[in-house]
Amino acid sequence: MKPQLHPRNRHQVIDGVAYHFDELCKANPDLNPHVTTLDNQHKTINFSDPKAVKELNRALLLAYYKVDFWQLPDQFLCPPIPGRADYIHHLADLLAEDNQGQLPKGKRFKGIDIGTGANLVYPIIGRSEYQWSFVASDVNPTSIQCAKTLIQSNRLLKSDVKLVSQSSPQHFFKGVIKADQEYAFSLCNPPFHKSAEEAEQGSQQKQKNLRRNQHLKQHKSSHGLNFGGQNSELWCPGGEVEFVCNMIEESVLYQHQVVWFSSLVAKKDSLTAIKAQLAKIKPAKIKIIQMGQGSKISRFVAWTFKTELERQQYFSQRRPT
Repeated sequence: MKPQLHPRNRHQVIDGVAYHFDELCKANPDLNPHVTTLDNQHKTINFSDPKAVKELNRALLLAYYKVDFWQLPDQFLCPPIPGRADYIHHLADLLAEDNQGQLPKGKRFKGIDIGTGANLVYPIIGRSEYQWSFVASDVNPTSIQCAKTLIQSNRLLKSDVKLVSQSSPQHFFKGVIKADQEYAFSLCNPPFHKSAEEAEQGSQQKQKNLRRNQHLKQHKSSHGLNFGGQNSELWCPGGEVEFVCNMIEESVLYQHQVVWFSSLVAKKDSLTAIKAQLAKIKPAKIKIIQMGQGSKISRFVAWTFKTELERQQYFSQRRPT
């Protein structure tokens, strides 16, 4: 069986169709020029065309996530919305385990998006689906400015998403978490590649694969695709292993202020080093949560320093009375 999206994910493939293009083109008319009809009458786009992919993902946000405006400069990473939504839904399930099995909803449940990027996609989906509030940080001043425009342009985000410009690229939580603040979770989509050269090779291979597969059923493609990206979005020294391991090390300093820390891990082979780093800090609990996205398996790792009783008390204090 092919990997499946989370049951609450709005982007299930039904009868071989992943996207309802008539509905999406109504939400975003700029998508319409990119839509073509296959011999089987299913509609699709050219998933090797970055402009088409960006307009598709913009349409998804406008159609399903209460967004009034979403625009992204061409040079920035275009997030694949179905995969990003999966992280949010699986994270909600994780939090529900400490909340008497109930999905935590409302702005009392606050999260941190480390490296939010210019797209602000995790706060958008988290606010729309669960009404969570967010602090979103980034090291790139242009990303911060783009994200600020999105917040100011969307009623969904104005009051409950706060931006923090991270002035120290080697830190994750320092300068973001204040001394008197508590958070239900942190999440992160770390840079995957180890160098600019590796990132460029990866992009070229992705484009090559897409061009080779254009004759296939394109309407089944795309859950894991994205294009473009700034250096800080695509690569860092040591790649995702060093990035996540450094985050784990710093999380010790904020163990009393965040219930669950988490990060995507794109490559299964990265888990060995990440597990070893987690073993060093001795958290109370570690979870590695698998996610099925289109034709691939993804995952995120989560860890907490709080006991089960402490976690349950945190959530019980925030449930509606």
